[in-house]
Amino acid sequence: MTCIAVLNGPNLNLLGTRSPEIYGTTTLDDVRELCRRESDAAGLELDFRQSNHEGQLIDWIHELGREAQAGRCVGAVYNPGAHTHYAYALRDAIEGAQLPVVEVHISNVHAREEFRHHSVISPVAAGIVVGFGVAGYGLAVRGLIEATRR
Repeated sequence: MTCIAVLNGPNLNLLGTRSPEIYGTTTLDDVRELCRRESDAAGLELDFRQSNHEGQLIDWIHELGREAQAGRCVGAVYNPGAHTHYAYALRDAIEGAQLPVVEVHISNVHAREEFRHHSVISPVAAGIVVGFGVAGYGLAVRGLIEATRR
Protein backbone atom coordinates (compact mmCIF):
# COMPACT_ATOMS: atom_id res chain seq x y z
CA MET A 1 0.00 0.00 0.00
CA THR A 2 1.19 3.52 -0.79
CA CYS A 3 1.88 5.75 2.21
CA ILE A 4 1.50 9.39 3.08
CA ALA A 5 3.90 10.70 5.70
CA VAL A 6 3.32 13.33 8.34
CA LEU A 7 6.48 14.76 9.86
CA ASN A 8 6.55 16.95 12.95
CA GLY A 9 9.53 18.95 14.10
CA PRO A 10 10.77 20.22 17.45
CA ASN A 11 8.46 20.68 20.40
CA LEU A 12 5.40 19.29 18.66
CA ASN A 13 5.56 16.40 21.11
CA LEU A 14 4.37 19.01 23.64
CA LEU A 15 1.19 19.74 21.67
CA GLY A 16 -1.77 19.95 24.02
CA THR A 17 0.25 21.35 26.92
CA ARG A 18 2.60 23.94 25.37
CA SER A 19 0.98 27.36 24.93
CA PRO A 20 -2.61 26.09 24.67
CA GLU A 21 -3.77 29.67 24.03
CA ILE A 22 -1.89 29.48 20.71
CA TYR A 23 -1.87 25.78 19.78
CA GLY A 24 -4.97 24.50 21.60
CA THR A 25 -5.29 21.43 23.80
CA THR A 26 -5.29 18.78 21.08
CA THR A 27 -2.40 16.35 21.52
CA LEU A 28 -0.06 14.95 18.89
CA ASP A 29 -1.80 11.58 19.32
CA ASP A 30 -5.09 13.31 18.45
CA VAL A 31 -3.44 14.79 15.35
CA ARG A 32 -2.23 11.32 14.40
CA GLU A 33 -5.83 10.05 14.54
CA LEU A 34 -7.08 12.97 12.46
CA CYS A 35 -4.42 12.20 9.84
CA ARG A 36 -5.23 8.49 10.01
CA ARG A 37 -8.87 9.19 9.16
CA GLU A 38 -7.81 11.31 6.17
CA SER A 39 -5.27 8.78 4.93
CA ASP A 40 -7.69 5.86 5.39
CA ALA A 41 -10.34 7.73 3.40
CA ALA A 42 -7.82 8.09 0.56
CA GLY A 43 -6.72 4.44 0.76
CA LEU A 44 -3.23 5.37 1.95
CA GLU A 45 -1.14 4.04 4.81
CA LEU A 46 -0.17 6.70 7.36
CA ASP A 47 3.48 7.12 8.36
CA PHE A 48 3.42 9.59 11.29
CA ARG A 49 6.66 10.77 12.94
CA GLN A 50 7.98 13.47 15.28
CA SER A 51 11.53 14.42 16.21
CA ASN A 52 13.22 17.25 18.06
CA HIS A 53 16.43 16.56 16.10
CA GLU A 54 17.19 18.17 12.74
CA GLY A 55 19.47 15.34 11.60
CA GLN A 56 16.76 12.74 12.26
CA LEU A 57 14.28 14.75 10.21
CA ILE A 58 16.81 15.03 7.36
CA ASP A 59 17.34 11.26 7.38
CA TRP A 60 13.58 10.71 7.26
CA ILE A 61 13.19 13.19 4.39
CA HIS A 62 15.89 11.34 2.42
CA GLU A 63 14.19 8.00 3.14
CA LEU A 64 10.75 9.29 2.17
CA GLY A 65 12.15 10.93 -0.97
CA ARG A 66 13.41 7.52 -2.12
CA GLU A 67 10.00 6.02 -1.29
CA ALA A 68 8.24 8.77 -3.25
CA GLN A 69 10.52 8.31 -6.26
CA ALA A 70 9.73 4.59 -6.17
CA GLY A 71 5.98 5.30 -6.06
CA ARG A 72 5.53 3.89 -2.56
CA CYS A 73 4.81 7.25 -0.88
CA VAL A 74 2.89 10.29 -2.15
CA GLY A 75 4.95 12.68 -0.04
CA ALA A 76 4.88 14.35 3.35
CA VAL A 77 2.85 16.83 5.29
CA TYR A 78 5.48 18.63 7.34
CA ASN A 79 5.21 20.88 10.36
CA PRO A 80 8.82 22.01 10.80
CA GLY A 81 8.10 23.97 13.99
CA ALA A 82 10.90 26.41 14.78
CA HIS A 83 13.03 24.84 12.04
CA THR A 84 10.77 26.76 9.64
CA HIS A 85 12.78 29.93 10.03
CA TYR A 86 16.42 28.85 9.79
CA ALA A 87 16.89 25.16 8.90
CA TYR A 88 18.39 25.44 5.43
CA ALA A 89 19.64 21.86 5.69
CA LEU A 90 16.01 20.66 5.92
CA ARG A 91 15.07 22.84 2.96
CA ASP A 92 17.95 21.40 0.95
CA ALA A 93 17.00 17.86 1.99
CA ILE A 94 13.44 18.31 0.69
CA GLU A 95 14.71 19.74 -2.59
CA GLY A 96 17.48 17.18 -2.99
CA ALA A 97 15.29 14.18 -2.15
CA GLN A 98 12.57 15.50 -4.47
CA LEU A 99 10.01 14.82 -1.75
CA PRO A 100 6.60 16.40 -2.37
CA VAL A 101 5.82 18.38 0.79
CA VAL A 102 2.93 20.44 2.09
CA GLU A 103 4.09 22.68 4.93
CA VAL A 104 1.60 23.05 7.79
CA HIS A 105 1.46 25.36 10.80
CA ILE A 106 -1.19 25.24 13.50
CA SER A 107 -1.14 28.97 14.24
CA ASN A 108 -1.20 31.81 11.75
CA VAL A 109 2.53 32.49 11.81
CA HIS A 110 2.01 35.74 9.88
CA ALA A 111 -0.06 37.18 12.75
CA ARG A 112 2.65 36.41 15.30
CA GLU A 113 6.19 37.65 15.97
CA GLU A 114 7.99 38.96 12.91
CA PHE A 115 10.70 36.27 13.00
CA ARG A 116 7.95 33.70 12.34
CA HIS A 117 6.88 35.38 9.09
CA HIS A 118 9.66 33.89 6.98
CA SER A 119 9.94 30.21 6.09
CA VAL A 120 12.97 28.64 4.44
CA ILE A 121 10.80 25.55 3.77
CA SER A 122 8.02 27.27 1.80
CA PRO A 123 10.00 27.77 -1.44
CA VAL A 124 10.38 23.98 -1.83
CA ALA A 125 6.86 23.08 -0.67
CA ALA A 126 4.00 22.20 -3.00
CA GLY A 127 1.68 24.18 -0.72
CA ILE A 128 1.32 25.74 2.70
CA VAL A 129 -1.51 25.54 5.25
CA VAL A 130 -1.39 28.00 8.17
CA GLY A 131 -3.72 29.19 10.88
CA PHE A 132 -6.47 26.55 10.89
CA GLY A 133 -5.42 24.89 14.14
CA VAL A 134 -4.84 21.17 14.03
CA ALA A 135 -7.58 20.91 11.38
CA GLY A 136 -4.88 22.24 9.05
CA TYR A 137 -3.25 18.80 9.09
CA GLY A 138 -6.33 17.29 7.46
CA LEU A 139 -6.38 20.09 4.89
CA ALA A 140 -2.69 19.51 4.21
CA VAL A 141 -3.17 15.75 3.77
CA ARG A 142 -5.97 16.33 1.26
CA GLY A 143 -3.96 19.06 -0.46
CA LEU A 144 -0.90 16.84 -0.82
CA ILE A 145 -3.00 14.05 -2.30
CA GLU A 146 -4.49 16.47 -4.83
CA ALA A 147 -1.11 18.05 -5.65
CA THR A 148 0.51 14.70 -6.37
CA ARG A 149 -2.36 13.51 -8.61
CA ARG A 150 -1.65 16.24 -11.18
